[in-house]
Formats: sequence, structure tokens, C-alpha cells
Amino acid sequence: MDQKKRGEMAARFLDLHKTAKGFIMPNAWDPGTARLLESEGFPAIGSTSAGIAFSLGKQDYNVTDPSRGVEKEEMFACLAKIADAVSVPVNGDLEAGYGDAPDAVANTVRLAIETGLAGGNIEDKKPYADELYEEGLAVERIAAAAETIRADGTPFVLTARTDAFRPHVSGSLEIVIRRANRFLEAGATCIFAPGIDDLPTIEILAKEVAGPINIVAGLYTPDGNAHDMIKAGAQRISLGGSIARSTLGYVRKCAQDLRDTGDFNFPAPQIGQGDLNALFSTPSIS
Repeated sequence: MDQKKRGEMAARFLDLHKTAKGFIMPNAWDPGTARLLESEGFPAIGSTSAGIAFSLGKQDYNVTDPSRGVEKEEMFACLAKIADAVSVPVNGDLEAGYGDAPDAVANTVRLAIETGLAGGNIEDKKPYADELYEEGLAVERIAAAAETIRADGTPFVLTARTDAFRPHVSGSLEIVIRRANRFLEAGATCIFAPGIDDLPTIEILAKEVAGPINIVAGLYTPDGNAHDMIKAGAQRISLGGSIARSTLGYVRKCAQDLRDTGDFNFPAPQIGQGDLNALFSTPSIS
């Protein structure tokens, strides 16, 4: 993707975070799912590290062994294909920035910009540990990423993610709010706090955080409604690995039915071969 197109995508994505009405950003894990989601009219698409990892037969987030996780080069190869496949902005799951030091995070964001992503998330949870980065260091990491964006002159949307509300981290809403506002002061565009999905807490977060917030739906439960979350104050709704996990659940069900009964009249309607060929008939934007 050329530099002009990268800038246009980032500018469109930034505008979505400034409008009075929020938006839904489902998550893809390969060019095909990205094109399919785009065809249904979503204004932006996120990647899902979980979906990418599972498609490669690897683990995500709670990785038991570094060799079972997705390496940076593998992840960015997938991100590049997704960004090149669609004509809408793509937000990348950049995990914890692929390094503890602020310089490592800055280099990851620089690569994300060069890859053609319109934005990206940086986590404040340490990889392979159920603990957050010390708050001062976490802020420095976001500040380094923001400085890289300013130096590049791109409107790349930097989302600071805090896992302080996740049960295994033993954080609190107070910590989420404090970290969120410090991240915004350091140059983040948007705040993402996984684990928060009930409407009263979203309302509190929207009131207390001085910037747009992303809520991930479906992380722990399929209950709730994305439109209601937006009404409660969320600017952006993502789905994380929900669609990917549902897809794998469907594949497992089909496999079990085929094994046990020989039945290949699978329980959900297929998209026709002609429809898929038509969907994928136009070239990517790169």
C-alpha cells in the first residue's frame, strides 16, 4: 500500500473516532474474512490476534510456551495481507508492542504504519505473566509510540489498552480510569479496557475517561448488544476473537456430525460458490 493510501485510511479511521455516533468494528483474521466483513458495510475492520493465532495452530494471550505463540514477523505478515485486501481502515492488534522497552513499542508502531494499518492497540499487560507493566513504564511506552506517530506525520490511531479490569490481573475500575487518562495525556487516541461490557460501567467509563473508548463485546459472554453499548457511551465496539472462536466451534460441530453420523448437511447455510467468487472478483487495494 502506497504512502498516500496509508494516510487516507488513517485519516478515515481517525474521523470515525470523532463523530457523534459510535461504530462497530468486527475482527478478521485473514483476507477472506476481512473482505466478507467489509462487504457487509462495516466502516472499519480490526484484526484479531486470537483468530490469527488459531488459524496458525498456535496459542493467544495465555500462551504457555513462547514457541506456541505467534512471532512478530508471522503476525505482521498476516496484518499486511488483511490491510491490503480491503478498502476500509484496518486496526491492528499489536499485542504488547513486541518488547518491554518504549523503543521496542515505538518500532512496532512504526512497522504498523509502514504495513498500511490505520491504527493499532498496545497492551499494558506483560506477555507470559498475569501482571501489568508498572504504570510509569506503561505511560512511557505509549508516549514513545505517540512520538513515532507525530514524527511520521500520519493520523494513525493509537489505542492504549489496559487489562486492569481483567479478573486474573486483580485490578479495578479506578485503576482503569487513572491509566486511561494518563495514556491519553501521553498521546493515545483511544482507550480499550477488556472485561468491561455492562452498560452501567460503560457509562461510568465514558464519563470519567477524557477520550473515546473501545469496548470488546463477546469476551466472556454473548449477552449484550453493540448498539446499546454505543448508546451508553462507547465510541468503538470490537469483537476480538469472538467470530473466529464461533467459526472454529462450527467447524468442530460439522466434523463431529460427519464423524458420528456421516451427515454433511451442515447446520448453517453455506455461502454459494458463485457468491464467494463474485465477492473476491475485485483486486485488493495494494
